[in-house]
Amino acid sequence: MSQHIDLAVIGGTGVYKLATLDDVETRHVETPYGAPSGPVRVGTVLGKRVAFLARHGEGHSLPPHKVNYRANLAALKQLGATRVLALNTVGGITEAYGPRALACPDQVIDYTWGRISTLCEEGGDVLHVDFGDPYTPMLRHKILAAARVTGVTVVDGGCYGATQGPRLETKAEIARMKRDGCDLVGMTGMPETGLARELGLDYACLAIVANWAAGCGTGEEITMAEVLANVEAASAGMAELVGELARG
Repeated sequence: MSQHIDLAVIGGTGVYKLATLDDVETRHVETPYGAPSGPVRVGTVLGKRVAFLARHGEGHSLPPHKVNYRANLAALKQLGATRVLALNTVGGITEAYGPRALACPDQVIDYTWGRISTLCEEGGDVLHVDFGDPYTPMLRHKILAAARVTGVTVVDGGCYGATQGPRLETKAEIARMKRDGCDLVGMTGMPETGLARELGLDYACLAIVANWAAGCGTGEEITMAEVLANVEAASAGMAELVGELARG
């Protein structure tokens, strides 16, 4: 490969490829944790080499609790990535995080269960990583700076609540999450965030708000068509932001 890969992007629901990824090479990577969700697409965005992986598979075949988060991150690291931009499709809970908003959260609460959440499952060193700031502060800063340069509006901060899925949440569950301080709700933020820390990767989330969470906003039933339409609208300018971030 002619250029070093530094930045990797993980796409969530509705983001199965990275627009304007040119000169694409397909990499099939095996890791000590098994196979990732699918092939890694490595290409050029505005002159910089970037790796892209669809978290749920390019055909959205993997539900959140079946994603091999360890293999996904390990594959990107094996290809040389040191920074990971995670795109997560989420629901909005509090006022600033309505549909079609983009947010760069700074905190996470884990409500998931039964997922492999550490590299320490098979023995070896026990990793007690510092997780007080779950998203790498410097990478968050660079994402926000890239958004300003490219004119993309991003809400700075917020708390991501990671739920088990694949079903959506009840109104009572969202009310509890709001009391806990969550602004966003999604199904893939953990254990991915913690595993990235264990692997020594700089990691941050760009949350794409697809709908109001249950009991928030209009209260209308959430449809997949609405989710995908909002993801597409919110993702306008994403390629430019990623290109600017890759340059940084």
